[in-house]
Amino acid sequence: MLSRIAAATVPAFGKLTVTSEGETGPGAGSILVANHSSLADPAIVIAALRRYGVEPVVMAAAGLWRIPLLGAALRREGHIAVHRGSARAGECLDAAAAVLATGHCVLLYGEGRLPGHADSGEAAPGPFRSGPARLAAATGAPLVPVGQAGARRLCSGGPVKQLAGAVTAPLRRPGLHVHIGAPVHLSGPVPEATLRIRAAVAAAWETAVLTQSGRRQAGHP
Repeated sequence: MLSRIAAATVPAFGKLTVTSEGETGPGAGSILVANHSSLADPAIVIAALRRYGVEPVVMAAAGLWRIPLLGAALRREGHIAVHRGSARAGECLDAAAAVLATGHCVLLYGEGRLPGHADSGEAAPGPFRSGPARLAAATGAPLVPVGQAGARRLCSGGPVKQLAGAVTAPLRRPGLHVHIGAPVHLSGPVPEATLRIRAAVAAAWETAVLTQSGRRQAGHP
């Protein structure tokens, strides 16, 4: 349901374009790792993935499960709550491993948080947590880097600015671009693997930024 809603609503708020280094998009049972820059980017990434027939199980902050209606939908569809800083923190990786074993893809954000700057400008992904590398080591699943650009032009800053951005987006129609990189098969110590996947996501993000910038220079939104 969330994939269908995202695919239907995101194009109303901006011009979404998607590129991929593979013709068929991510393979079954892949760990999808995206850069996190805005409250809007999960919907944008999910809408982009649906164009390749991929409807991922999403790992997200447990606080979202406390939001009426949204929490019920997340539970019903089997998405995975991440209880950071608690004794239950490790449960999410076990749940994700079980999902990957069924052939479904899992989407997570390596940074685990939004950037600190309030303006709508792009910034390279920050430091990654060890979760993606640990999940890959436990399952042997490939990691697919996903870079997105433009989400901050749709929604960024404080609550008032975010609301204003969302309300005016259908008129402004900012350019939104998602680039799906080639799969990365990790090996070696978790710290080194974490640096490798961050570099891959940063490269996918840079491609998304350059593609988006090229469209703006060509006169597109």
